[in-house]
Amino acid sequence: MVAYGMQLPVQSQSTLYAEPWEVEAGPEGLADIARAADLAGFAYIAVCDHVAIPRRLADAMSTVWYDPVATLSFLAAATERVRLLSHVAVVGLRHPLLTAKQYATLDHLSGGRLILGVGAGHVREEFETLGVDFDARGPALDETLDALRAALGPEEFPEFDGERYSFKDLGQRPRPAQARVPVWVGGSSPAAVRRAALKGDGWLPQGDPRDKLPRQIARIKQLREAAGIEAPLTIGAITEPLYVGEPNWRTGRRTLTGKPDALAESLRAYAVMGVHQIQVRFRSRSRSELTDQMAAFAADVAPHLD
Repeated sequence: MVAYGMQLPVQSQSTLYAEPWEVEAGPEGLADIARAADLAGFAYIAVCDHVAIPRRLADAMSTVWYDPVATLSFLAAATERVRLLSHVAVVGLRHPLLTAKQYATLDHLSGGRLILGVGAGHVREEFETLGVDFDARGPALDETLDALRAALGPEEFPEFDGERYSFKDLGQRPRPAQARVPVWVGGSSPAAVRRAALKGDGWLPQGDPRDKLPRQIARIKQLREAAGIEAPLTIGAITEPLYVGEPNWRTGRRTLTGKPDALAESLRAYAVMGVHQIQVRFRSRSRSELTDQMAAFAADVAPHLD
């Protein structure tokens, strides 16, 4: 069975995907949607990460980007089962011990529901303002992932010695509830694919169209085999926008619409490629229409994704 999760609305409002109703929505609506995902059997809910948006990008990206740790902690208290994914945390902006403290606490408070999704980041001004080298963000992320493996492990006094970061004899509690916090690596560039293959527990592609996914997945498998890595890797995909049923309004030419069996048949193609989890997004004109769509998908489409 292919698992399904979703990036939450409201918490990030880029013009690429935000619906008009999200502008007036707030914490109550966000919690309501998270609870709907929890009840409908979604595998995870996801929250994005940006510290500050430069004016040159504000019209397209907006400046609405909730903090992922604060938001996921808030939603952990509103839900019981659904996992909590950062999609993606730009961990290179912060010292790995700071990141470990925040996300270990989140995992502890949520009873072990964290999935740490990470990425290199793409907004130069964020890095420069925080005193981080934007051009070196790739190698810095590689080292940060190694440091986080140590810092999020079972040891109260983790140790790491790298080129950029070094720590020992510094204790952090609470420890994560999970023996191993899953780390999913986001990105579709050759460097991101390599990073996911060699350092990740999962891969979060960033909008690869269907016809490009098989080649990317084959590359990941090739890299892991060459490195002798036998552990399983969770392969993800972001689907086209969805609408369960026949809408009486314009949902956009890329949106998959129709009866549940037709949607399921289309989405099963991802499993054939080797995808283990799909991130879905529904077109909607209101919060209630969104939660209705989520419920319809869970009841009538998801059971047929096998």
